[in-house]
Amino acid sequence: MRRTKATLTYKRTKNLRAVQLLLGHSKLESTVRYLGIEVDDALEISEQTEI
Repeated sequence: MRRTKATLTYKRTKNLRAVQLLLGHSKLESTVRYLGIEVDDALEISEQTEI
């Protein structure tokens, strides 16, 4: 259930930091590895983010 909730939260929000806080990970890299996020996913999210 823990991984499912984290994965669903990430898919809905694309907010890695929020998922990191929910899981209690000290490093963002741990959260990325835990969720199994691929580099392609990260690049897609980055391209969709406007500044």
